[in-house]
This record gives sequence, C-alpha cells and structure tokens, in this order.
Amino acid sequence: MSSPGPDQPRFVIVPRNGHLRGWLLIAAVLWLGSLVATWMLATRLASPVVMAAGGERVDSGKVAREQAAQIKDLRQQVATLKRSDQISRNANTQLQSSLTEREEEVSGLRADVDFYERLVGSTGQRQGLRVHEARFTPESAGTWRYTVTLTQNLNRGAISKGNMRFEVIGVRGGKLNTIKWDELLQSPKAPGKPFSFRYFQQLEDSVMLPPGFTPQRVRVTLQGSGNTVDQTFAWDARKLPGE
Repeated sequence: MSSPGPDQPRFVIVPRNGHLRGWLLIAAVLWLGSLVATWMLATRLASPVVMAAGGERVDSGKVAREQAAQIKDLRQQVATLKRSDQISRNANTQLQSSLTEREEEVSGLRADVDFYERLVGSTGQRQGLRVHEARFTPESAGTWRYTVTLTQNLNRGAISKGNMRFEVIGVRGGKLNTIKWDELLQSPKAPGKPFSFRYFQQLEDSVMLPPGFTPQRVRVTLQGSGNTVDQTFAWDARKLPGE
C-alpha cells in the first residue's frame, strides 16, 4: 500500500445517505405550505365575523344616537309639561283669589242692602243718632285708616250734626292702656271729626297708634245737637287692599 501524495488529503468524508438533505428540504416546504394554508383558512373563516362585528358597531352607534334623540325629546316634553302645569297652577290660584274677592264683595253688598233696608225701609226699626260700625285698615305708612259709619232714622226730616271722637283701648307694656283722640292724631287739643247727615254718613281719616301698643276695643263718642252718644266696639282690623 502506497502512502498518499503530498497533494492528497489524508482523510475523506463519505456521506452515508445522500438523499437526507432532499427529504429535509421537502419537509420544510410542506410545513411552510401547511402554515400558509392554515392562515388562509383562518382568514377566510374570520372575515364574516369581523364584518359582522363591524356591522354591529355601526348599528350600535345608530341605536345610541336614536336613543339620545329620544331622551332629548322626552326631556323637552317634560319641561313643557312642567311649564304648563305651573301656568295652570298660577291661573287656578289667581282664579280662586278672584272668586274669594268676589264672594267678599257680594257678601259686603248684601250687608249694605240689608243695612239700607233697615235704615230707610218701612219695616226698619226707628233709632236716633248712633254708631253703626267702626273698622280700621292698616296703611303702608304705618298709620291706620278708620271708617266710622253713623246712622239715624228716627226723624227722617231732620239733619243730624255734631262731631265725633274715639279712643282706642288696648295693652302696652303688659298693662291696660287707653290712647286718647289727641294722641291718635298726634295733635294736642285736636277737634272732633264733624258730621252732618240725614240718614247715614261714613267718616274716614287716618290715625297713628304708638309702638308696642296692641288695640283691643274702640270707644266712639258722638256729640250732637242736644245729646251725646257713647258706644264701644271690638277692634275690627281689615286687610290691606290686595292681601
């Protein structure tokens, strides 16, 4: 056996199976192909789902807009109904107030008719000079407007003349107190209120009550021709107009 030459390799590798590399290449190609096929199949199957989801998102947005529009419309209707209800309530309150005022006016007119019938009617009781009523109404300036009604039907042809004074009895500082005519008018030696009438007359003016004084009764004195009339009434205070 001859020794190898200087240019020849000492060792030679001889593959045991030359077809192994080819099989590996084929297997890799098939594996890649299966991946591509799987991706394409998954994409095809997923496409309807994705499209449906997109459609659902579009439909949900439309429904949300419609619901928002309905809510806005309902809120507007509620606000309109509230305004209508408030207007109806105000109108009803005004109507009730007006009816109450009319009833009071009718009641007052009926009382006036009864008063005039008793005064000038043929069946009315004959009475001389007297005070029919005394009432008071508070004024915005803090004063009181009095209305004292005088009557007489005993002598229908005669004229009753004279002057009227009154004093107010009440409580001040926890004690019974009487406010005289001069103090009510805030004028020393104030003259009485003159009157002159055939059947009746209403005397009106304003007086001032002292602070802290609570009125309870009013005593009216009439000084006519030849006689004096003294009558006492409970304090009759009316409301301010419009109350």
